[in-house]
Amino acid sequence: MNDNVNKIFVAVVCGPTASGKTKLAVDLALELDGEVVSADSMQIYKGMDIASAKPTEQEKKGVPHHLMGFLEPTQAFSVADYVIMARKVIADIHERGKLPIICGGTGLYINSLIDNIEFDDTGSDPGYRAELTALAAEKGNGAVLEMLERVDPQSAAELHENNLKRIIRALEVYKLSGITMSEQKRRSRLNPSPYEPCMMMPDYPREELYERIDTRVDMMLEAGLVDEAREFCSHADYVTAAQAIGYKELRPYIEGRLSLEECVETLKRETRRYAKRQLTWFKKDSRIEHILMCKDVKYDKILKNAKKLVKKYSFL
Repeated sequence: MNDNVNKIFVAVVCGPTASGKTKLAVDLALELDGEVVSADSMQIYKGMDIASAKPTEQEKKGVPHHLMGFLEPTQAFSVADYVIMARKVIADIHERGKLPIICGGTGLYINSLIDNIEFDDTGSDPGYRAELTALAAEKGNGAVLEMLERVDPQSAAELHENNLKRIIRALEVYKLSGITMSEQKRRSRLNPSPYEPCMMMPDYPREELYERIDTRVDMMLEAGLVDEAREFCSHADYVTAAQAIGYKELRPYIEGRLSLEECVETLKRETRRYAKRQLTWFKKDSRIEHILMCKDVKYDKILKNAKKLVKKYSFL
């Protein structure tokens, strides 16, 4: 018996920023009667249009897009929240006979959804969090990471010491439940996924991708990124949203501490670094088919190959 017979087939277009994911997903949707489900942790916010490279109505070409621009910048939103909402949207698209096409660069969103990750419901201990935060302030984040290494070396190995929030959460989970975060993750993967995915990533030569990033930043500035950043940085309660790449790098200019040219150079550099982290994440997933994208390959051929790939996987 085919284990995949009752699974929902989904196409996934993932990859780094400025790699042409949106265009490819939209054109696939037009060719294959699909709808796009965003997997971008910043496109969820209202008003964050330029910095998150939210597609315009012209770029959407009439294709329905979901999970985009629905959340107030003051609202909290977790990976677990995303998975719950995305599951409902995908089910609805599938029931209407359309192809769900997941598109975005937030790897944690995509993997948590596709792999049917179950999230722990361990509570919180504000006092313990405050204690660990104080320890990090006094002795450095490395001291807290060392604490995690003693009880959960696997989780510690996966975390950088700058990611203090997740380090503290891993220690908090162990303290409250007696079960390590790595063991909870292992258990969360025991339930089979409801999806049969065809995963693809537009793949540019690194230098060409970086050129595209620099060009995109210039286009964002022309589109009014500085004004958008000024608006978000003026709200003290837009904590998460104001940390988006494109806002925090321009803050020194908005506050009169650095020139626009200096801040733009920082923005381009940080966006390239972000793209590099995205590439590192996605290249770990052997299921992802790499679609060669470069100046020498005609886009029509790229789209044709992507379409063939979706059809191939849908009949496996």
